[in-house]
Amino acid sequence: MNLKELGKKIGYDFKNKNLLELALIHSSYNNNSHLENNERLEFLGDAVLELTVSEFLFNNYKDMSEGNLSRVRAKIVCEEGLAVIAKKISLGEFLKLGHGEKINNGQYKNSILSDAMEAVFAAIFLDSDFENAKQIILNLIEQNLDLKNINPENLIDPKSHLQELLQENSIEPINYKIINESGPDHNKIYTAQVWHENKCLGQGVGKSKKDAEQEAALQAINKFFS
Repeated sequence: MNLKELGKKIGYDFKNKNLLELALIHSSYNNNSHLENNERLEFLGDAVLELTVSEFLFNNYKDMSEGNLSRVRAKIVCEEGLAVIAKKISLGEFLKLGHGEKINNGQYKNSILSDAMEAVFAAIFLDSDFENAKQIILNLIEQNLDLKNINPENLIDPKSHLQELLQENSIEPINYKIINESGPDHNKIYTAQVWHENKCLGQGVGKSKKDAEQEAALQAINKFFS
């Protein structure tokens, strides 16, 4: 398969093929050179993806609370979901990887695939405009997740999700700390932090200690695992 075939799978015909080629260059490929890689595109693509999904949810789920909107968005833009899309379009076959990643099957790693998928989204945005990029992104997502029938109650809560993610690589406990309380007794506002291995991963605010902890966990997921 050539890049033209990949473009068909993505659903977009690039005017500037160099943008697509750059989106497929992993940082390991240029370890010993000064060539560019897809990290800057990944940074931009993450923002384009988040705005796209945020706008879609805001417009289509008018009765959903801010907290549930955040939970649903986190589920859609997570590493696992993006990797599923990347595998569906055989993105791994086109990636340029360093020798170490090649022998370790980097083309199948969710982290590498999800980053490359975000880089591709940025490439589409730069090659056209936000409206085009938004439509392509939503089309790809809708092929793998039914956005019209999302029920946040069926999604795992952020604290449980964060625990699952961290326990994949660590046996150290996760600690939540309430660092601030403000407001009158009938309308308290709590601020919580989540800590792991002596590092603060996220901070959240809520009208109960539980809500504040959930928001802290969600921030940690969005920061380190999205």
